[in-house]
Amino acid sequence: MPGPSRVVIGRIYPEVDGGRFPVKRVVGDRVAVEADIFADGHDELTCELLYRKAGSGDWQRVPMAPLGNDRWRAEFAVEELGRYFYTVRAWVDRFKTWRRDLRRRLEAGQEVTAEWAVGAELAEAAAGRARGADRERLLGLAQILRAGGPEGAAVAFGEELDRLMGAYPDLAGASLYGRELALVVDPVLARFGAWYEMFPRSVWSTDPEPPFVDGRLRHGTFRDCEARLEYVANLGFDVVYLPPIHPIGRTNRKGRNNALTAGPDDPGSPWAVGGPEGGHTAVHPALGTLEDFRRLVSKARALGLEVALDLAFHCSPDHPYV
Repeated sequence: MPGPSRVVIGRIYPEVDGGRFPVKRVVGDRVAVEADIFADGHDELTCELLYRKAGSGDWQRVPMAPLGNDRWRAEFAVEELGRYFYTVRAWVDRFKTWRRDLRRRLEAGQEVTAEWAVGAELAEAAAGRARGADRERLLGLAQILRAGGPEGAAVAFGEELDRLMGAYPDLAGASLYGRELALVVDPVLARFGAWYEMFPRSVWSTDPEPPFVDGRLRHGTFRDCEARLEYVANLGFDVVYLPPIHPIGRTNRKGRNNALTAGPDDPGSPWAVGGPEGGHTAVHPALGTLEDFRRLVSKARALGLEVALDLAFHCSPDHPYV
């Protein structure tokens, strides 16, 4: 059993309330993560930022760079909506420490026979963690290191050995930050946008006067809203906000001007979600169909607008789930 890790990881940024709440970014952002990472002694450290998209079990690894005073930093890009997780891992890197010390001893003209043997053993250990061609190549490089000389130095300080040793690190004594931190990626317009509130039942195409049918004010529809989108886009808005578009309950329905008693023609509050026609997964039949709503969204996007729906957890006593 390996003992406790020598590496301490702390003061991660960004981290909201100790990881209680997710960090927020928008699509296309680069997420910069920093941490204080240190260990006892003078050995070299390797630090990695690990991140993954929710639903994926595979961590992506990003090397962290030292900023000075035990502070490390790395970045990753978020190109998709959704939830991500990230954390930090670090360990004492025996290979980097060996290579640093070897360079110093060679520059000082010291005897390095033992150092060549140590380097070969480190490469052979990495070969045991590798597979396929990488394993065979590491074993071959280990033989060159063991022989030492100019050829050994070329291998020790070359890019190939550095890459292979980095691909198959010894993580037996690695430290992992104590929690996975959550990150929510929203659309770009979640950062800033001009919103236009549209009440669908009160929209009547482009008619200057509200239309009446049989003496009653006609209920607006998604098709009416669709006809108004170009007007909204020309005003410079980015988002069209709609109140709940679901069926409205009849029990305790409110009337005009928030009256406690509704008349026979009062449509009720859209936030009293749920009636005989359905609940939160249904569309108010007077507005149109779900296909009409999809048309509205498509037309809005063609004009450079997004449609935002009110996420209403209210319900009337007539809701199918009650």
